[in-house]
Amino acid sequence: MNDLIDKQGSASSYILAVETSCDETSVAVVKDGHEVLSNLISSQVETHKAFGGVVPEVASRKHVEVITLMLEQAIEQSGIRARDLSAIAVTQGPGLVGALLVGIVAAKTLAMALGKPLIGTHHIAGHIYANRLVRELQYPTMALVVSGGHTELVHLESEGKFKLIGRTRDDAVGEAYDKVARALGCPYPGGPHVDRMASEADHAVPLPRVWLEAGSYDFSLSGLKSAVLNALNQAKMRGETLEPSAVARGFQEAVVEVLVEKAVRAVREYGSRQLLLCGGVAANRGLRTALQERCVKEGLELVIPPMEYCTDNAAMIGAAAHLKWIRGEGTDFDAKADPGLSLEAWSVQS
Repeated sequence: MNDLIDKQGSASSYILAVETSCDETSVAVVKDGHEVLSNLISSQVETHKAFGGVVPEVASRKHVEVITLMLEQAIEQSGIRARDLSAIAVTQGPGLVGALLVGIVAAKTLAMALGKPLIGTHHIAGHIYANRLVRELQYPTMALVVSGGHTELVHLESEGKFKLIGRTRDDAVGEAYDKVARALGCPYPGGPHVDRMASEADHAVPLPRVWLEAGSYDFSLSGLKSAVLNALNQAKMRGETLEPSAVARGFQEAVVEVLVEKAVRAVREYGSRQLLLCGGVAANRGLRTALQERCVKEGLELVIPPMEYCTDNAAMIGAAAHLKWIRGEGTDFDAKADPGLSLEAWSVQS
């Protein structure tokens, strides 16, 4: 492990962070784990829209095209000289292996050139600690992570100590939204379109809620997705047409009810002081509204980062990397991209 220079005390830390886990290239400079000095994001949505989803090889190539310029611009916009950076952080996993490699090579190169420590960072830890960019976290706390590739409930007994208590057994929420959107004729990415249509519907097509075993905090969305397709196909066989917005509303209500109920139950069971909403699907208006209303009713504190910190971004990676920085925990320069990196194993050691 790299020995990190002890910057605790009156000195501030400045972490440059790189995020290239999927189809956004992002570079940020974060001060003391919570103050964002710069956060640049280059989205590939328009490129992948033509394919109806993310093409890994294309994503990697696009990262290569912009990463060097973005590193320069992020440092310039931060107002910090490169030599005054404390450490270089980078998403090590999970994610697309080719995309991760681009960021890791760039971060290693910069760290070596500047003589700075390297901090390999967990992508989901980043999503969780995006909330610290807007509010101090109170422990123990519970995180509901909802994104294109992840649907998880994570308990944090203390700072940087992650315990996974529930996860999806098949599709993640974001994946399910995209598949349902495709069935409804919406372009990629489909989640925002389904969310919008659901808000415009005056009624909902009834769809099942998937609770799994009693007491389980796991999730399953493949059956719900199949129920949507069955409803559309059966209507077509009868010569009927289901209103797309009503289908969208029925699907969203079925997803949101399960997410909200399990998250609130987990908060109660584990004695959490806050509920954190994390990940790209945290931008979903239906989910945000339902959680806000339920948490007010239950007297729970809900923390949701602003939209720019919900989707993949490097500022959240800088916030999570600060957990390692202040404890002197670094990453060897021979570290590799790890698409299966364990969140619990990434927890801080002290």
